[in-house]
Amino acid sequence: MSRKLLAQRRRDLENAPDYRSWREIALELDQLEGAEAWKHDETSDDYDALLIRDRMLELRRLRNQGNACRLAFELYEGLHGNLGNMSNPTLYSVARVGTKKLIEEYVGEVSRCLDFLCAGDFADFGLEQKLQFFKRTATAFGRSALMLSGGGTLGMFHLGVLKALHGEGLIPRVLSGSSAGSIIAATVGTRTDAEISDLFEPGGLNLDAFQSLGLREALKGGAMMSGDQLERCLASNIGEQSFAEAFDHSGRIVCVTVSPADPHQQGRILNYLTAPHVLMRRAVLASCAVPGVFPPVMLEARTYSGDVVPYMPGKRWIDGTLSSDLPMLRLARLHNINHYIVSQTNPHIVPFMAQIDREQQQRRGLAPLAAELVKHGGTGALRLARKHLDPYGGGRVLHKVDNIVRQRYSGDINLYPRNTPKRLFRIFSNPQPQDIERYIRSGEKATWPKIERIRNQTRISRTFEDCLRLLKTREHEALKRPRRPKLKAAS
Repeated sequence: MSRKLLAQRRRDLENAPDYRSWREIALELDQLEGAEAWKHDETSDDYDALLIRDRMLELRRLRNQGNACRLAFELYEGLHGNLGNMSNPTLYSVARVGTKKLIEEYVGEVSRCLDFLCAGDFADFGLEQKLQFFKRTATAFGRSALMLSGGGTLGMFHLGVLKALHGEGLIPRVLSGSSAGSIIAATVGTRTDAEISDLFEPGGLNLDAFQSLGLREALKGGAMMSGDQLERCLASNIGEQSFAEAFDHSGRIVCVTVSPADPHQQGRILNYLTAPHVLMRRAVLASCAVPGVFPPVMLEARTYSGDVVPYMPGKRWIDGTLSSDLPMLRLARLHNINHYIVSQTNPHIVPFMAQIDREQQQRRGLAPLAAELVKHGGTGALRLARKHLDPYGGGRVLHKVDNIVRQRYSGDINLYPRNTPKRLFRIFSNPQPQDIERYIRSGEKATWPKIERIRNQTRISRTFEDCLRLLKTREHEALKRPRRPKLKAAS
């Protein structure tokens, strides 16, 4: 193919209308540019191909023999998400679609082995043994979460990310959101898979969140925007469900971060475990309460009798990004997360995301070292300044700045929009229908090149979740069956 035609196919890729079309063109370009040959060549200095191949062949042999106990033993002893460095980001930077065929083949074999153990009928590996194996091994293996950052109206980019993932059945069960990201996380978290598609249609989401206040009201309340208008918007999208009620309805685990408005408090992550009866819309309202833009928020919860009452009435909460935009450590502790897909739209972070991705792929050179030295030097200076300042004055401000600087804003897989300064001037304005369409399109296009990586790196944990769901259903059905009375021995 001539250079002219090759350039045309690259333009076609940029203008692809959906993922299926994008993938078809990308595979064609992989073939023409030599990446397809690279995928079929197992050798590489970036991972241990021999280890992965030997492991895959052994698992396949045991599965073909039908040796369930030995297969379970081998999986339990050696199952790891980064076996032989196969999750190395560099392995996903060569081809437009996928990575080494050996890695994809290994992941597929592990998933087939898990399905085999779950569905098979074995005399020496019954339901009780299966449940024990899947619970223990899934805990050891870990799982993925999708984390949605703050970013005001720029957070509508998350909608496109979710649309692309939903189309491929790849939305993780655990979602976290801060500020604008909490709106999207909660909206998705209150809906089943069958109900999500409507969100991406025109009018599927109420985004009339911003209403400016007059000067007198703004000075009196310390905020430029109406909290009541934002809450009405959230109520129409999220409803009146508590975190526990939303979990029971959708099966999704939604986590919302909030920061304290007062001193002597720590930021919190709210979900069906830590705050089961808190109303989700109030948690999201608090997470969106950017200081000076929206007023601080008191949380509300549902009582045993169904009444709505104040939750920790003496406390007020504000923007979740101030304390924890991406609460990775707390998600790891609460939900066994060890793989993070991050949709990042914070305007002060997005310009650096491409560099962060490059550093993750290289992990070498002076640039990453210099960045770390500057970061640690800056945080050290902030902590020193806080020590010598009034804790209720400038020290409190520096404490919040220090929290922002010290946070981690990237994950294992990062999705982010192209930086468009024009959008920054509309970060606190209601988007028009054409704006929403552009944001969704931007999110989709940013996600398509990462779809196969997400599919590969989440396939095993998704198989674990599917198998555990099926086995627990079987256990529940077995418990409901009446036991046959034992026959008395003839006298």
